[in-house]
Amino acid sequence: MMNSRSCICVSAIKPCCRFLISFKSSSLFGFSPLRSSKLINSSKLQYRKIDTRSIRSGVHCRLIGLDRNAFYDSDSIIWGRGGSRYSIGRGRGRGVLVIPRVASDFRNQSSSSLGSHVNKDKSFESIFVKPLVFKELPKKESSDEDAKFGNVSVKEEVLSQSEVEREAWKLLRDAVVNYCGFPVGTVAAKDPGDKQTLNYDQVFIRDFVPSAYAFLLDGEGEIVRNFLLQTLQLQSWEKTVDCHSPGPGLMPASFKVKSVPLEGNDGSFEECLDADFGESAIGRVSPVDSGLWWIILLRAYGKLTGDYTLQERIDVQTGIKLILKLCLADGFDMFPTLLVTDGSCMIDRRMGIHGHPLEIQALFYSALRCAREMLNVNDETKNLVAAVNSRLSALSFHIREYYWVDIKKINEIYRYNTEEYSADATNKFNIYPEQIPSWLVDWIPNRGGYFIGNLQPAHMDFRFFTLGNLWAVISSLGDQEQNEGVMTLIEEKWDDLVANMPLKICFPALEQEEWRIITGSDPKNTPWSYHNGGSWPTLLWQFTLACIKMGKLDLAKKAVAVAEKRLKEDQWPEYYDTRSGRFVGKQSRLYQTWTIAGFLASKKLIEQPEKASLLFWQEDYQLLETCVCGLNKSSGKKKNKCSRFTPPRS
Repeated sequence: MMNSRSCICVSAIKPCCRFLISFKSSSLFGFSPLRSSKLINSSKLQYRKIDTRSIRSGVHCRLIGLDRNAFYDSDSIIWGRGGSRYSIGRGRGRGVLVIPRVASDFRNQSSSSLGSHVNKDKSFESIFVKPLVFKELPKKESSDEDAKFGNVSVKEEVLSQSEVEREAWKLLRDAVVNYCGFPVGTVAAKDPGDKQTLNYDQVFIRDFVPSAYAFLLDGEGEIVRNFLLQTLQLQSWEKTVDCHSPGPGLMPASFKVKSVPLEGNDGSFEECLDADFGESAIGRVSPVDSGLWWIILLRAYGKLTGDYTLQERIDVQTGIKLILKLCLADGFDMFPTLLVTDGSCMIDRRMGIHGHPLEIQALFYSALRCAREMLNVNDETKNLVAAVNSRLSALSFHIREYYWVDIKKINEIYRYNTEEYSADATNKFNIYPEQIPSWLVDWIPNRGGYFIGNLQPAHMDFRFFTLGNLWAVISSLGDQEQNEGVMTLIEEKWDDLVANMPLKICFPALEQEEWRIITGSDPKNTPWSYHNGGSWPTLLWQFTLACIKMGKLDLAKKAVAVAEKRLKEDQWPEYYDTRSGRFVGKQSRLYQTWTIAGFLASKKLIEQPEKASLLFWQEDYQLLETCVCGLNKSSGKKKNKCSRFTPPRS
């Protein structure tokens, strides 16, 4: 029978320094209330692991056998002030009680249902308590008869793995972080020789994605489920930088499990979660991509495990809606693309990507397609679903029409007229032909093309950004011809984009005066290093997924073989330097987890290409039928021709 542990969370609709918790009605919580109320200092609320063997020291733990109708089976609960002790009273077994530091959102109830409870019982003031359940998923047996992965037994699979793969799996599992006794993620890096870990000992949402794919493709779903639920809880934490708070849907960049000694000298410790929403990051930039990655991973979990109950949970549905509302909020922008600052994604330092970077737009489009699949459509969500469909249509048109370049398009830009004031202007963004960089004229091949890195009025960033182009292919943000063009260009420019280590994060590097002005003379982003033209092995799994979609499995195998020759010998570095990726990066962390996981996920995808089909999208022709790119007929203006109606190839 499946076991579970419960973590009880306190969430606040409106943050404040203290909360009054009063239990007078049992209709909401499903248990008999206490006849008392206590003040809790929210500024000191933290996640706490509780052990029944330490009642006197204030750390108590017991197993909570949950069903859908009950919160707990203990005989009593004792609440104290924020800085004091919390306990679950007499009971059998062991379990955990978890209380978050503070929350600005509520879960597991719709706003209407929660409002009805508040109206019925005014003593319930701005507090909602819910369980967070860590579920132990069934383990695969290891016998030859019962433990099969495809048509290969577990023993045979291990024997068939190369020495590099075996070491990689060991390192990946060594990087796992446990919380409340359950796996909840992997640290960014675990270099035994690293004396300054900085924030590499934290669990990053974007960094964990390749780890999650590797685990899911290996039949291990528990850690991914726990990660998704735990980060969902962190979404509702209070997030403040210099007295300003972002929207409630923001996901953290990372979190860390900390062991804090309890008061007294008995040697007891408590586990606390410390999340970073950008308030501790270099530059204090919020992680725009975290919520997008979370939605993408949630869909992948359902597809690869067959467990769709997770995405159907009310709290998970609420989390999806909060992220979407944050991304779809009305603003001043005339474009369907997301406007972000520099450093808000994988390139988390100043690299001149502020505005509408391709990476964010491709992940945004992918997350919208995921959310549209997973959202429960009802009266409450129908307007949100309509907004998602509208944005998908507008975004795909915008990217396909204005971000795509090939030799023909560059020649067209070269001949642009400027200062056109007209609704029918050809040069809609007033791009000056002199912006075409000299390197591009000789670099762009006769076959293939790519999506540029950024587009703003009078500015096109012609650099090739790998992650954005790969996700444009994976999500079908580009049309079939464009997707084929991206893969053709990578193949044609293999020596520039892959060379000695796949793959360049961007090409080319900013050098000399450009580097000084755009990066601010960043000593970490020197030419052909780190985010400025460095080679990142973690991009390998996304390249493999794109290759499988486009029928280029041999190209993926070729890239994996290049990486496999060096990664183990070089101790799994974070990134490589120089134009051809020959040197391990000068500040590269070794035993970088997403380097390890990216390699393993690529190997698994190559072994099981049929599973890759669950993780990418084909063209949505129904979406094209509801195209919103045309001008409104009532305006009396001629409707623009939509360039996206490319008929499917036989």
